[in-house]
Amino acid sequence: MGRGSSGAPALVSCAIIMFLSTSAMASLPSKSSALKVGFYKSTCPQAEVIVRNAVNKAVSRNPGIGAGLIRLLFHDCFVRGCDASVLLNSSPGNKAEREHFASHTLRGFEVIDEAKARLEATCPKTVSCADILAFAARDSAYQLGGISYAVPAGRRDGLVSLQDDILQNLPPPFFNAKQLVDLFASKGLSVDEMVTLSGAHSIGVSHCSVFSERLYAVDNVTDAHDPPLDAKYRAFLRTICPRPKSGNTASDPLVALDSTPTRLDNKYYQDLQNHRGILISDQTLFSSSATADMVTDNARDNKAWSLKFAKAMVRMGSIEVLTGSQGEVRRRCSSVN
Repeated sequence: MGRGSSGAPALVSCAIIMFLSTSAMASLPSKSSALKVGFYKSTCPQAEVIVRNAVNKAVSRNPGIGAGLIRLLFHDCFVRGCDASVLLNSSPGNKAEREHFASHTLRGFEVIDEAKARLEATCPKTVSCADILAFAARDSAYQLGGISYAVPAGRRDGLVSLQDDILQNLPPPFFNAKQLVDLFASKGLSVDEMVTLSGAHSIGVSHCSVFSERLYAVDNVTDAHDPPLDAKYRAFLRTICPRPKSGNTASDPLVALDSTPTRLDNKYYQDLQNHRGILISDQTLFSSSATADMVTDNARDNKAWSLKFAKAMVRMGSIEVLTGSQGEVRRRCSSVN
């Protein structure tokens, strides 16, 4: 979900019932149990409607914003937990997560800000930015894929955002399956949830510079864990992406990560079966024996994958949450109170 990049007018780089093992459930922090559906029913009953309206307006104008909002939640939850740290601006003496190069293509901040402003006007100091982001990602999944699910809320906003936290918590585009499994496991997510959430790349794009070395390496071999691309697709991508040159950033086109880039669906997995995964970290899911069967299952049944995606999004949205008196409810999402 965070292994590519986002950009206009194309879409980002980044969804009920799935039975979870007892060990997988136990691996998520117990604080997630403090979240509940309908958390704002009495304190701000219009909260989710206000967020939904802001998302629907933005996505109707540019579907890429919906993809960006899903990616924002992924970045937020994998770095310091789902505490809206990704939304904070830098402050004197501190560079925030948004300063890291991996965050430069994040988008959708203005949608969160618009929703927050309306919420502050309606029910001040009540709805956290972390919850707004979780609602917005859900509403984006519905707009782009018809995927609907209830979002447990009650998250509080964090007080810290550090640029240096990014590198050790987000998967780069060259990770292999084992590295992805290990990273997601460190966040309390199962192998199947990792493969399921990777399907968000159905609405993803990547800059050519992220993967172009794969296109021009001799015999399509860049290193031992790089799965081969379909030859015809590789030739097609060469017509879009220039040969990589050291320090040359003048031309860096965007390429969709699957063949239905405006629709959140299981076509991503079918493309992996056809060896059309642009990123190593995508194609490795089908080339690895540990995850290939999961790719096949998801490719076979879009409805089943959509239900799993919804459940996995709820699980991801519960990573290391702040609740109760922890953190704060920010008045503005880009700065602490």
